[in-house]
Amino acid sequence: MFRAFHRVVSPSLRQAQLLSARTEPRMSWGYMLPLRSAASATFRLLEDSLEVSHGGTPMRFNYVWLRDHCRSASSYNSSTHQRSLDTGSIELTVRPESSAVEDDQLVLTWPDGCVSKYSLSWLAKNSYEGRKKATEQPRVLWNADIYQNASISSIKWDTFMSCDNELKKFLQNYLLYGIAFVDDVPTTVEATEEVTQRVSLIRETTYGRMWSFTSDFSRDDTAYSQLALDRHTDTTYFQEPCGIQVFHCLRHEGTGGRTLLVDGFYAAEKLRQRSPEKFELLCRVPIRHEYIENTDNHRNHMMGVGPVLNIYSWNNELYMIRYNNYDRSVINTIPHDTVQRWYIAHRELTTELRRPENELWMKLSPGKVIFIDNWRVLHGRESFTGLRQLCGCYLTRDDVLSAARCFGLQA
Repeated sequence: MFRAFHRVVSPSLRQAQLLSARTEPRMSWGYMLPLRSAASATFRLLEDSLEVSHGGTPMRFNYVWLRDHCRSASSYNSSTHQRSLDTGSIELTVRPESSAVEDDQLVLTWPDGCVSKYSLSWLAKNSYEGRKKATEQPRVLWNADIYQNASISSIKWDTFMSCDNELKKFLQNYLLYGIAFVDDVPTTVEATEEVTQRVSLIRETTYGRMWSFTSDFSRDDTAYSQLALDRHTDTTYFQEPCGIQVFHCLRHEGTGGRTLLVDGFYAAEKLRQRSPEKFELLCRVPIRHEYIENTDNHRNHMMGVGPVLNIYSWNNELYMIRYNNYDRSVINTIPHDTVQRWYIAHRELTTELRRPENELWMKLSPGKVIFIDNWRVLHGRESFTGLRQLCGCYLTRDDVLSAARCFGLQA
C-alpha cells in the first residue's frame, strides 16, 4: 500500500493537494508534488524528471525517457516486445499533464492523452542508479586452486544431448567459470559438431565452419605446429573476437601437449585492486591486432582494433580481455608520452597472467570437449611430439547467452 509523503508546501501547492487524493494536476514545474508513496519509496515530480527514492537510493527518470518507455498498447507491442512509438515524434520538452498512484503503480498522463503506468519494481530495475550497482553477469573468478576445489561435476554426452536440465547445468558452469566440459563424446568431427550445436550456432570464419588440424603447417599460424603456445585469446584481429572456442582432441600418439587455461578476469581484477590507474589505461588505449596469410590456398589480411581490457561504462564491470602477443600489431594508436606507461601496465598484467598459481593445466583426452569463453579465459599449450589431431570451431556468443537466458539464467 502507498502512504502519504509529507513536507512543508506552499499555499498554492496545498490547494492542489486538496483537489484530489488520487490525482495531481499539472503544477508549476520546480515544485515537488507529494505523490502518495509506497512503504519503501516516495515519488517527486521535478522540473525535468521524476525522482524516486527507494531503499535509500534516489533515482532520476527523465520525462522524455519515461514517455519513450511507455508500455501502453499504443506505444509498445507486448506480443513482439518491440516499441511502436516513434521516438522522433516525442517533444523534447514533454511533461506529464497529471500523475497518480494506483494499485502500486505510478500513472502519468501525457499531453497527447497517452496514459503510462510504471511499477516501482520496473523503475528500480531499469534505473541508471540501479544498473550502476548491479552485476550484468555473475562470475566466479578463479586461479588453479579455486577451480579445482570447486569440484565441478562433469556433464556426460548422452544425458547432455537429451536432457535440458543437463544443458542448463552446463550453461551455468560456463557462465560462472568461463569454461565447461562435456565428457564421453564420440571421437569424430561429426559428433563434435553435434554437441556444439546443442549449445549455440557455429560461427564460420576464415578457418571454416568445423576445423580439424594437425601440426602440418597447413595454415600460416603457430597453432598448426608442435610448438608451445603461450596464453592468449583467439581472433583478436576480428573487430568482434569470437565468443566461444571449442576444442576436442580426437587422438594423440606422442607426449606433451597439455592445455593451459588462465582466467583473464581473475588476473585483471588483481591488477585493478593493486594498480587501478594501470587497469584504467589498459581499458582506454586502443591496440591493433593483425592476421596476415598469403599461401597458395589462403589469402587473408584481418585487422581488429580495441583495448586489452573492456568494461561497461555504467558499472565498470569487465566483460572482455583481448590478449594475444602473437597477433598484436604495430603500436601506433597512442602518443609518445603514453607508450611507456602502456608497456608498464601491460607488463604488470602479463606478470599476473603468468603466475604459476593462476595456471590450470589439463590433458585433453579423446572424448572430452571443452568450451572456452574466448572473451575471458586465455588458453595455451605445451609443446608435444607425435601425431596430435584436434577438431573444433567457434560459436556465436550472442546465441549462447540467449540460450542461458531462456533457462532463466542471468547472462
